[in-house]
Amino acid sequence: MKLYKNALILENGKFVQKDLLVEGGVIKKIGPALACEGETIDVSGKRIIPALIDIHTHGAAGIDFNLATLEEMRKVVKFYKYHHVGTVFPTVMTDEDEVMKRQLALIKTLASEYPEVKGIHLEGPFLSPEYCGAMPPQLLQPASFEKFLEYQEAAGGLIKIVTVAPEVPGAIDFIRKATAAGVVVSLGHSGADYETAMEAIKAGAKSFTHTLNAMRHLNQHAPNIAGAAYLSDNYTEVICDGRHIHPDVVRFLLKVKGLDRIITVTDSMMAAGLGDGRFKLGKNDVTVVDGDARITETGTRAGSTLIADSCIANFLKFTGLPLEEGIKVMTENPARLLGIFHLTGSLEEGKLAEFVIID
Repeated sequence: MKLYKNALILENGKFVQKDLLVEGGVIKKIGPALACEGETIDVSGKRIIPALIDIHTHGAAGIDFNLATLEEMRKVVKFYKYHHVGTVFPTVMTDEDEVMKRQLALIKTLASEYPEVKGIHLEGPFLSPEYCGAMPPQLLQPASFEKFLEYQEAAGGLIKIVTVAPEVPGAIDFIRKATAAGVVVSLGHSGADYETAMEAIKAGAKSFTHTLNAMRHLNQHAPNIAGAAYLSDNYTEVICDGRHIHPDVVRFLLKVKGLDRIITVTDSMMAAGLGDGRFKLGKNDVTVVDGDARITETGTRAGSTLIADSCIANFLKFTGLPLEEGIKVMTENPARLLGIFHLTGSLEEGKLAEFVIID
């Protein structure tokens, strides 16, 4: 049992001075003038905020989830924790089936050791070759729920979110079945028209993956999938590195979508936390120059070198929002999307004690 005294605790978008009592990894009580028989820590003048949630990351610190051993995965979880992440969804990208299944099984073991790993994001292989980005186009497949179940079996049921292009053959049926199975479907790597994207949303898709990247944009003649992202109530992932989306476009998305429908993600690759150089992203050779990661052969941008605490700091800088308001894009919003808000994403009695103490 631990009691944190005199903290400025984030509650309902405001910092309020209260004490916070933790017992058995759970927030037992929040209130004034609390006492306990265990350890008491005076945090006067400091703020307590929910730990960050990153639902889209391919790795960091020289480690890639498509390539890593279990021991390497353990190291990268420690890296996330150091950068204020309390919940992470390791993201496995399109690869050979045997590679994807092998890595999913390793992440299943990782999750049994680290409560921070609350699920897996499967990005592919049901994506558009035209908008494949860093995905190997020769390994993309039509959408198949039966194939997905093979991946899910390898993952021990831990795939909680899957990115799908709604125009690929079989996608709408896949979305209905995945949604019925309790898996969140996110739309991305797609050249879909507006009607197809909206049909996917009607079938159950709830979000958009790295919005405006690897995606057909709106124009004056057709709203396309980007228009569906703007006009629907779906969540929109945003990579806040200032490269994937211009800072003023982040402000535009905030104005169009509202604060409750934006989720900031790193979409980080193994170079995150390291300097420039040559790296891998799945099967791709990647060159990082001035922090900008691009596939060596084609120059296509390949994930980011962003880390989580910089991600939320950039969002606040780009939008001008204070921490107490803007932090929900990397705490409450992803928790709500993934159905884990009863566990984490805010500081409330009965929730997991996943929080960060800052000045």
